[in-house]
Amino acid sequence: MRTAGRIVKKIKQAKAYPSTERHPATAHSPPRPRAEEDGIPLPDLSPVDFINLTSHSDAFGVDPIPVSWGHPNPMVRGPVICTIRHAAQRNAIGAHQGSYCVYTGLAVAAGKLNPEHMPDLKLTSPVFDIGPFPSWADPKKIASIDPFGHVVTDCYRSYLDKGYDIRPTIAVTKAHIDLPETREAMAAGRLKADGTVLLATGQSIVSKAAIEPVWYLPEVARRFGCTEAILRQSIFRMTNGMYPELITRPDLKIFLPPIGGLTIYIWGDPATIPDEDIPLTCRVHDECNGSDVFGSDICTCRPYMTHAIEECIKTAQAGGCGIVVYFRKEGRSLGEVTKYLVYNTRKRQEGGDSAEKYFNCTEQVAGVQDTRFQALMPDPLHFLGVTKIHNFISMSDMKYNAIVQTGIKIENRVEIPPELVPADAQVEITAKVFHGYNAGSSYKGIDMKDMKETKGREYAYEQPKEKQAAEYIVDDK
Repeated sequence: MRTAGRIVKKIKQAKAYPSTERHPATAHSPPRPRAEEDGIPLPDLSPVDFINLTSHSDAFGVDPIPVSWGHPNPMVRGPVICTIRHAAQRNAIGAHQGSYCVYTGLAVAAGKLNPEHMPDLKLTSPVFDIGPFPSWADPKKIASIDPFGHVVTDCYRSYLDKGYDIRPTIAVTKAHIDLPETREAMAAGRLKADGTVLLATGQSIVSKAAIEPVWYLPEVARRFGCTEAILRQSIFRMTNGMYPELITRPDLKIFLPPIGGLTIYIWGDPATIPDEDIPLTCRVHDECNGSDVFGSDICTCRPYMTHAIEECIKTAQAGGCGIVVYFRKEGRSLGEVTKYLVYNTRKRQEGGDSAEKYFNCTEQVAGVQDTRFQALMPDPLHFLGVTKIHNFISMSDMKYNAIVQTGIKIENRVEIPPELVPADAQVEITAKVFHGYNAGSSYKGIDMKDMKETKGREYAYEQPKEKQAAEYIVDDK
């Protein structure tokens, strides 16, 4: 089996130096130096019970570890340091674990987690190699994830051995996936077990990577067509001042936002992904808990995802590779509460749930149709070394355009079979195709007449009645 250590050799990472103590994450490494003979400053260990409301770039003692985003050598690029132990040397805003960082605070408050805990990472290295690729050195291709986030214990061993608390932002492992739709495809003869990609039990074997967001703010701002200052101010304002360092620390260019991350699922050999002569099937999927997990039939999300998995398995069995990138962007990144409010509006509006008013309902509730914005979406594909997709399974032109605009070629767009689209999801797919989505030949020619006539299921919801606040007083007798 190949190891992540080979990546370090390919990027010519500096060798570790002699020392006498070992960090638990790198117990296999040589002893660490006692001084700055290797050019790495000794860590400044901050008291974990000290509370600082914010910091300033020109304050005494502030000395963040330099980061040269986009440099091909990880030691020159520098590690992302965003833990609480190195206040003066921290070089990123935010916290690890994305939206789950709040639960870490709860664990500390409950006395269940020692805030000084240092993770033991010695057995956590990737089980297969990813990279390095030329795209890792191009901020225009990767600005929302740390391409070295999975090889922290190799690339930054010398920092860890000095006592720095540096956390991986990517974890790479393998798994077996068991879906009823895959077993149904086998029963129907569309899929056959081969014992390598697909087992007789219906389980498929995947490689996968979980990724936390790591934003390089200057490039994120460029992609969204605004200045870095406007980006910082907008995030600060719309999070009710949650991150004052967005304003007070313009020298810190990296931000770990409190949002969901993404997961990459790979069928076949990941090493084939950069080879444009080997077929690659891909779907970029945005989370939909109601459909993906519980099978709600108001949308096409789960059918599209399971169809993509079937196509990925077929491609892998033919010697190629299949990828599904799963983003945590629930409800078009508006959230599940907003999505359900939109559902109620759709079903209760005059005339019922119709394709004609599909997008208007979202805008009526949220003020915007979609906040996913695909400017950052292609980054995980570049992380994998993708340069050509032979089969792209998506009807979204926004995703298609975002990918090809970054230099990735897409050869073929695979449509979803009409029989997989649930009855109540006809509203969604009709509205999307009319407004420019590409669902293939089966849905060509949709016009305003179809928009007006395509209706969703009626739930006979009553119109909400106005109530006085007193009517909601809880009777605790």
